[in-house]
Amino acid sequence: MELAQVRLLVTDFAACYRFYADVLGLKPQSGAVDGPYEKFSPVTGSAGIALQDRAMMAAVLGEVGDTASGHRSLVVLRVDDLDAYCARITGRGAVLLRGPAPMTDRMRVAHLKDPEGNLVELQEWLLLRG
Repeated sequence: MELAQVRLLVTDFAACYRFYADVLGLKPQSGAVDGPYEKFSPVTGSAGIALQDRAMMAAVLGEVGDTASGHRSLVVLRVDDLDAYCARITGRGAVLLRGPAPMTDRMRVAHLKDPEGNLVELQEWLLLRG
């Protein structure tokens, strides 16, 4: 078994597409700006995040059509230099909720939300520093 991706069900597909591609800098697989599906990958690593139009999935399953409420997901991305990455993405419109700040003695983190309210955690692993 292999984990192919984590998929987020979204209502405003175009806004979320722009956030993951233009703000966070993840690479879209096909360029389907208007959806109903797109997978995003970082420059390195094999994990992926995908967006799926919530209404399309509701039609397939006959449920999940309601707007999500509360924190129902947390996307975690590891970066090498948290301060530099946060400076880049805030320059592109991201709004940090917290950080960069220590979370444990082994990692520093920053938190933000995508346009649908999904939490995104940016991690810098201190053990990987030279």
